[in-house]
Amino acid sequence: MSDTRKERIVTIDGPSGVGKSTISRRIAASLSFTYLDTGAMYRAVGLKLKEARVDLDDADAVLDCLNATSLKLLPARAGSDGVGVLLDGRDVSQEIRSPEMSMIASATSALPAVREKLTLMQQEIGIEGKIVAEGRDTGTVVFPGAAWKFYLDAAPGIRMQRRAEQLRSQGKQVDEDELLAMTVKRDHDDQSRSIAPLCKAVDAHVIDTSLLSIDEVTEAMLALIT
Repeated sequence: MSDTRKERIVTIDGPSGVGKSTISRRIAASLSFTYLDTGAMYRAVGLKLKEARVDLDDADAVLDCLNATSLKLLPARAGSDGVGVLLDGRDVSQEIRSPEMSMIASATSALPAVREKLTLMQQEIGIEGKIVAEGRDTGTVVFPGAAWKFYLDAAPGIRMQRRAEQLRSQGKQVDEDELLAMTVKRDHDDQSRSIAPLCKAVDAHVIDTSLLSIDEVTEAMLALIT
């Protein structure tokens, strides 16, 4: 590896459905780095705010709820699983992975108090380096000094199909038109928010995953890291 002047951190940003989670886990395993799923953190906080019926326009209520929240990430049980998430000691690992929670996460991640708190938590986790951070602003806001930055992308229709296949494999019913609309809306919401919008870091390697396999993307990224 090179560029020792920068933080020994890999950031992988991009919209939903580009393969970020699977690829991030593989990159982390190959490098013996820790995998940091920032999206899971926003989903968990979104779930807490939803269940507490907090008015997202009430900044004080949001902050009070955040201050009373305990959040802990656990290693994935298997290579194909997402990270485990404990919210106030309760395992919400599966509960936060629904399309509904994806939309809620997008809304809550635009709140200044949520963004500030979780960004600080993420930076504390990565303070020693050797992190693969996956999300939407990890290379631009959370770890701007990361040594290796990537931005993954793919056409909305392809990303919708990938998500639909994943949900069906879990035995869930899928309305593809509704799922595509949600995909497009989340892209718009993430890219247009005023705080830490989804965008490419100027020094990020951009990879279109539309026609590439997970193995092909992983190999291309590792070749740029090692």
